[in-house]
Amino acid sequence: MGKTLKVAFLSTDSLEGFVSDDELAQEALSRRNIEVHTVSWRRHLDWASYELVIIRTTWDYQQSPEAFISALEKINAATRLENPLGIVKWNLEKSYLKDLELRGIPTVKTWFLDTMPSEALLEDACRKFGSEELIIKPLVSANADFTYRLRSGCFSKVIGLLQTTFSGKKYLLQPFLESVVEEGEYSVFYFGGHFSHAIVKLPKAEDFRVQEEHGGQILPILPTAELIAAADRVIRSIGRSLLYARVDLVRQNGELALMELELIEPSLYFRTSPTAASNFADAVEKCLNDFFF
Repeated sequence: MGKTLKVAFLSTDSLEGFVSDDELAQEALSRRNIEVHTVSWRRHLDWASYELVIIRTTWDYQQSPEAFISALEKINAATRLENPLGIVKWNLEKSYLKDLELRGIPTVKTWFLDTMPSEALLEDACRKFGSEELIIKPLVSANADFTYRLRSGCFSKVIGLLQTTFSGKKYLLQPFLESVVEEGEYSVFYFGGHFSHAIVKLPKAEDFRVQEEHGGQILPILPTAELIAAADRVIRSIGRSLLYARVDLVRQNGELALMELELIEPSLYFRTSPTAASNFADAVEKCLNDFFF
């Protein structure tokens, strides 16, 4: 690649309070003569001046999903967007889990709802899931925002908060899986359709949220054959190669099940693997070469 190509990493107005290591990817891309600018998705820029716009740390998009999609549509009309707009729209609401389940992917048991939460509904979910505890969160969510762990018999204490939070909104209910605390949540990363690295995320004591912003512990791992097979199966179900994908898996009834398939703005944890940033840069370079050369 002779000339310097410009790439934008879409971010938010401020990353204060978040942990990001995208600078490692920027350094790897710079060595390939690819110049990276980190810009907020809320800015109005000449997007055509970039050969490629990559959605990265847009960690406030869930607050304004309609505005986010509108901004992406403008970018997509001006230049190449990765991951593609159609994939983003599909992945925006966690109802995509229903699609993947229909494709044969084992997923965490989930109810998708838009009715007002009630004590009776929550107790019924506990019975149907065979669980004493539930997780409730919005259908469009990130960073564990408005995500709650609920215990059977205690719903009366929180039902007012839940009804205020989820009134008129789509949300989901899942059984709380003890494996998240005992074993952790696995993340397997793919760049350009190829496996890159894997980690396990463990919540801090007395918590269930695995994100670093909530005290979660992030550990690099050498993935087992079981983990790779489960993640590969999810990646194949997408039906196309993507610049990046993160497959989040947890153990449910002894088997690995999909918690989330992150295709919009996942943390990619470049620092957990000595080759991760280079793997990502290779995928970006190939994306640019395939498009321009």
